[in-house]
Amino acid sequence: MRLKHILTTQQFSDKKTLEELFKLANKFEIWDKKRKIPQFLKGMISASVFYEPSTRTRFSFESAMLKLGGEVLTTENAGHFSSAIKGESLEDSIRIIGGYCDAIVIRHYEVGAAERAAKVSLVPIINAGDGAGEHPTQALLDIYTIWKEVGRIDGLKIAMLGDLLHGRTIHSLIHLLPLFKNIEIFLVSPKELKIPQEYKSFLRERNSRNAAAFLEFPSLAPNKSKLSPAGSLGNIKFTETEDINRVLPQIDVLYTTRIQKERFKSLKTYERVKNSFVIDEKSLKLLPKKSIIMHPLPRVSEINPIVDNDQRAAYFRQAKNGLYIRMALLKMLLA
Repeated sequence: MRLKHILTTQQFSDKKTLEELFKLANKFEIWDKKRKIPQFLKGMISASVFYEPSTRTRFSFESAMLKLGGEVLTTENAGHFSSAIKGESLEDSIRIIGGYCDAIVIRHYEVGAAERAAKVSLVPIINAGDGAGEHPTQALLDIYTIWKEVGRIDGLKIAMLGDLLHGRTIHSLIHLLPLFKNIEIFLVSPKELKIPQEYKSFLRERNSRNAAAFLEFPSLAPNKSKLSPAGSLGNIKFTETEDINRVLPQIDVLYTTRIQKERFKSLKTYERVKNSFVIDEKSLKLLPKKSIIMHPLPRVSEINPIVDNDQRAAYFRQAKNGLYIRMALLKMLLA
C-alpha cells in the first residue's frame, strides 16, 4: 500500500493492509536487534512539528527516521515559534516547513489540524494527534500490540477505560476494530466522560446500515442500573457502564487511559472524576490470567506502579512497539 498522508485510521480499511504493516514492523524489530536495518530513507528529512507536548510519539518517530538512515528537524514547542507568535497561520507554517523536509509529523491542539495541514502540504503529513480527535499511529501500534501479545484480534473482549470523551487513542482504535470478527467492547467511564455519540454511531453503521438493535448484556448482571442500552450489530457488540469490577473478569484486553486534565474547562469537574478508576492489586485478582493491560501513556494515578511487575502489564512493551510500527509507516510513506 502506498500512502500519501496518514491522517486517520479510517485510511486503513482492510485487514490485508494491517497484515502488511505488521509483517514489516516485525522485520524491523528483527533487523534492529541484529543492528542490520536497511537504510531505506538515507538522504531524507522528517520534521517534527509539535504544538502540544510529547515524549513517546515524538521520540519514536525521530528514532524511527534515524534508524532508517534519515535525519530529523524537531521542535516540541511549535506554538512558540517566532512566526506562530507573530500570528502566522498553521497553513502558512506548513507550506514553509514542507520546503525543508520530506515529511511532516504534526501534533496540534485543534481537531482537524492535520487535515488542514495536508490540504496545503507538498510533502506527506502524519497526524501525531489532533486535540481530542484522532491519533492514528497510536491506534495502529495498539492493534499490533494486541496481535503480538494475545496472538489474535478476532473474538476478543476489550474494555476501554477512563476518559473516553477526550481520548483520541480510543477514538482512533474504534475505527479499526470493526475490521475484525466477533469483537465485544465495554466502554467504561464516568458519566461526564462517556464516548461521543459519533463513535457509537460509527460502530453501528459499520455492522449494518439497515438494522439497529439494542440489548443488555446478561453477563454484566445483576447490577443493571449502571448499564445503558448496548448496540449489538453483526461483529461488534458494545455497552457502556461505570462499573469496571463487573467487566474485569471477562475481558482479554484492558485498555486504560488517563483522565486528561488539559481538556477540561472546569477544574472542579476534573477534580471530581480524576480518580474514578485505579487499576491495582484488587483489579489484578479480578482480571483473567491470560489477559493484557494496555495504556497509551503517560499515566498519572490510574495504574498503580505495583501493576508494572505483573506479566499482564503490556504498556511498556506497547510503547516499544510504537518504534517499529512507525518505522514501517515511514517506509510505506516515503520509500
